[in-house]
Amino acid sequence: MLHVGANTLCGTDLRILRGEKTRGVRFPSVLGHEFAGTVAAVGADVQGFAEGDKAAMCPVIPCRRCVHCLHDRENVCANRRAMGYEYDGGLAEYVRIPAEAMAAGNLFPADADIPLEQLALAEPLACTVNGHRRSGIRLGDVVLVIGAGPIGLLHLQLARRAGASAVIVSEPSPSRRAVAAKLGASHVVAPMELAATVEALTDRTGVDASIVCIGIPQLVNDAIALTRKAGNVNIFAGLPADGRVDIPANEIHYKELVVTGTSAMHRRDYEQALRLIGNGEVDVASLVTDKMPLASVVEAFELAQSGTGIKVAVVP
Repeated sequence: MLHVGANTLCGTDLRILRGEKTRGVRFPSVLGHEFAGTVAAVGADVQGFAEGDKAAMCPVIPCRRCVHCLHDRENVCANRRAMGYEYDGGLAEYVRIPAEAMAAGNLFPADADIPLEQLALAEPLACTVNGHRRSGIRLGDVVLVIGAGPIGLLHLQLARRAGASAVIVSEPSPSRRAVAAKLGASHVVAPMELAATVEALTDRTGVDASIVCIGIPQLVNDAIALTRKAGNVNIFAGLPADGRVDIPANEIHYKELVVTGTSAMHRRDYEQALRLIGNGEVDVASLVTDKMPLASVVEAFELAQSGTGIKVAVVP
């Protein structure tokens, strides 16, 4: 059992709360899948952890037996279960770690010197690591990141780390554009300026890779239009309802685009995310703009919904 030190709020939590996401969600349940804490009690058969240890959890628990797990796709496991969905999550003072999660190695020891709200962000960073791998970004690429929310800001940093020659970030919020510039974006623009910026920077060829980090259907078409022939488009963000988009399929056909999606993460992605945070290779501290007590969780959700900050951490 963990004593929760921090649980950061996610856009998915908001979608669950609004009733827009129901698949796999048990009702009633305790939300929260981005959390870290200290070990409060250790089960009789648990090894490698002791009371007082800092720990962080990869919340998606694979069955390790289905066809997807056996083909290195545990992130889309047919029988996967997750904290904050089927199991009570981290928006509580304590959270029980299921035996199957311990057996699968989903709980990781954490560096005692890293603040718990930063360790909680290993979960979105792990998902971003998965998406980055699927985006096909290479040394020297020009990359477009649509959206400067937490995920977009993490993708920006991973693209820079991979050696992108330029990273364009499109974002309507001036305050979030400022954070993107601080974290290394070479070009930060309002959406109305995006097309002209891409044309000027790439001599009308288009970007090498684009990542959609906001769940607005039209942005999928924008990414397709602004990506060069044989480029990569990654649809990272979940879209409302059934996510239907009227896509110009001929653009994909004639431009030979590679269009991919991203769902959750592998346990190895989570382990890598913890290393990136621990080594200081990815700045997650700048993303935590607000910390609120568990008693103010309703206000925390309202603040997260408002978009005025970036990441809200609920600290029991």
